[in-house]
Amino acid sequence: MNHPLDAPEPADDPAPDPRVADGSVADPSADDTGDTVADDPAADATVADHGAGMAAGAGAVSPAVPTASRKWGLVLVLAVFVLVADQITKVIAVANLTEGGESPRILGGLVYFSLIRNAGAAFSIGTGMTWILAIVAIAVVVVIIRMASKLRSAMWATSLGLILGGALGNLSDRIFRSPGVMRGHVVDFVSVFGPNAEHFPVFNVADSAITIGGVLLVLTALLGIEFDGTRPRHEHRAAVAAGVDRADG
Repeated sequence: MNHPLDAPEPADDPAPDPRVADGSVADPSADDTGDTVADDPAADATVADHGAGMAAGAGAVSPAVPTASRKWGLVLVLAVFVLVADQITKVIAVANLTEGGESPRILGGLVYFSLIRNAGAAFSIGTGMTWILAIVAIAVVVVIIRMASKLRSAMWATSLGLILGGALGNLSDRIFRSPGVMRGHVVDFVSVFGPNAEHFPVFNVADSAITIGGVLLVLTALLGIEFDGTRPRHEHRAAVAAGVDRADG
């Protein structure tokens, strides 16, 4: 039988920490300040504000790229300007010049004013197909007007505005001048280097606008500028070059 003296003495309980009793030591769920995180509304607000700030910062990193404004107004203004200038100069030429008559000159003979009524296209091509040329002009006008509403490039708008104004100028002659509707002859009166188209075909303001617009249109296409003003090929080359630079770095 075990002697009572041989029984193991019970382990002494550690003395309770007086700081726990009076609340000076926080429980494990409390933060360093002794306040319970779950019960601290100020901490919750701070976390929420921090999250909102991160969301706002993330949105600021990649803002939406603004889209260029449409350029249909530029097309309209240029077309109207060319049309009015073309018709005014033609009225003056018809009133003051005679076919086969005297050809006044300016700029030391560089430019002569010789009146010619052209039934065909440029360089007197297609003189027997006046009505076909009128239909082609109408088709060009319709296509450009449809394209104008989508344009966001100033270069495209300028070139198409010049072409549209020139097409309308000559189309007006086809419709309203003799010998009849859709068969009217275009009034040409500018002859360079000599009178009566001796060295170069006679032309008018509308022809000049179409030529300048066509050259500008080709230049715009060669530069790789799209209707919306972007340059995909240029941007692609820049992206490739940036990738090479990063690889070298």
